[in-house]
Amino acid sequence: MNSIRLQYSPATFCTAIVCVCATSFGSHVSGRLEAVERPNIIFMMSDDQGWNGTSVQMHPDLKESRGSVYHTPNLERLAAEGMRFTAGYSPAPVCSPTRISIQTGKSPAQLHWTKAAPPEEGHKLTEPRLIKQIASSEKTIGELLKSVGYATAHYGKWHISGNGPGANGYDEHDGDTGNENAFQFQDPNPVDIFGMAERTEKFMAKCQKEGKPFYIQLSWNALHASENALKATMAKYQTAFGGATDKRVAVAAITEDLDTGVGRVLDSIDKLGLRDSTYVIYISDNGAGGGKGNVLRGGKGGVWEGGIRVPWIVRGPGVTPNSWCHTRVVGYDLLPTFCEWAGVSPKEIPATVEGGSIVPLLAQGGKGEVQRPRREMVFHFPHYQASDGPQSALYLGDLKLIRFLEDDHIELYDLSNDLAERTDLAAKRPDDAKRMNNLLTAYLKDIDAQMPTPNPNYDPSKPAPERKGGGRGGAMNGDKPKQGGKNKKGGKGKMPNE
Repeated sequence: MNSIRLQYSPATFCTAIVCVCATSFGSHVSGRLEAVERPNIIFMMSDDQGWNGTSVQMHPDLKESRGSVYHTPNLERLAAEGMRFTAGYSPAPVCSPTRISIQTGKSPAQLHWTKAAPPEEGHKLTEPRLIKQIASSEKTIGELLKSVGYATAHYGKWHISGNGPGANGYDEHDGDTGNENAFQFQDPNPVDIFGMAERTEKFMAKCQKEGKPFYIQLSWNALHASENALKATMAKYQTAFGGATDKRVAVAAITEDLDTGVGRVLDSIDKLGLRDSTYVIYISDNGAGGGKGNVLRGGKGGVWEGGIRVPWIVRGPGVTPNSWCHTRVVGYDLLPTFCEWAGVSPKEIPATVEGGSIVPLLAQGGKGEVQRPRREMVFHFPHYQASDGPQSALYLGDLKLIRFLEDDHIELYDLSNDLAERTDLAAKRPDDAKRMNNLLTAYLKDIDAQMPTPNPNYDPSKPAPERKGGGRGGAMNGDKPKQGGKNKKGGKGKMPNE
């Protein structure tokens, strides 16, 4: 049987009493949720789970927004008791950039970390070299919430270096882990799902006994190492798929096992009597394609909807059960949201944070807009991974512009009636296309975004280079995967540039 690990880093808990602020990040005044002083927050993030990668329907008018082969009754319960965000986005179409973006409230483009896998060579453009570690100067969710008396924990996949969660504001954690953490845990604790749930219950009980509010981030390893799903669950889906043993079976099985882990956490919240004072948020770190029916175009490694639109569910005090929000939200909105719930002064939030609080949306039944420093929302992926090469996308209202960086051509889509991004409107709406393209140029310049550069050695007569994934261990710089679990003490460490 796999062991269930528990690790602490030195921590001093504050005892200051700070009331939840009634205004959102910035100057926008929101409606008030039910008054809860310093609510508990549990943030769950799955890995590589698409928008329709569960049995939860993510849009009320699109039956294709739920996965017909998946069985996730606990996520269905969470959705029925909370609010579904039909237009919820991960900050990036790949793993680590999303994780550092959420921790800091900044876009991957601003952070100069826009890809997880090694760069591909031999293309028309040369990918920018990245600094793949969280800088010591960054303020994280853990650090900001600790500053107002929260106990903090991070379980599962960290994957942003910086010497691990313990050096970045987390009292309890699993160490400086990456993808290797998934593969070492098998039945009866597949990819450490049930171990993480058990550590979460123990941490909640400890905080409850000590009278401290808590923030727990569960960065689930699933859906990685899907072949490690419970044997019984795997057998169920082999039967359902007519005796098949391919990847579909393993993904469906690990998806259900993950849902079981989510259910254990929800049950622990109820057992401890914490439901009325605890927010639960569930998203994925990136998209995984459109699935059956191709309701979304594209997938991981690209800025089409299939790469960045993900499940987004929030339950908690004052959130209307079984409600919907169609406003676009993105992962870097979580830092200002959590800070508002916790009572962190806006003055303590770095001025370079790009997200805005979603508290007004939750308070107003899903109505309204997120107040960010900019109206437009940008996704920048200056790399080769998906078939379309380096891309950037800008959203403004229902319009989405995509710039293809190899030749700078642009395409324009109206997502209000073309969610699958099939009809390019750039030629029919040239003024909108030009205006949004100029906004994209200005944004990338303002944040000093990295861009691909011409490859002087490019030979179009040669075959396209072989794709490089993150690998079984997911090593971000070509190193052998670390054996997870132990966190080195000290400052925020360094990882070689790529």
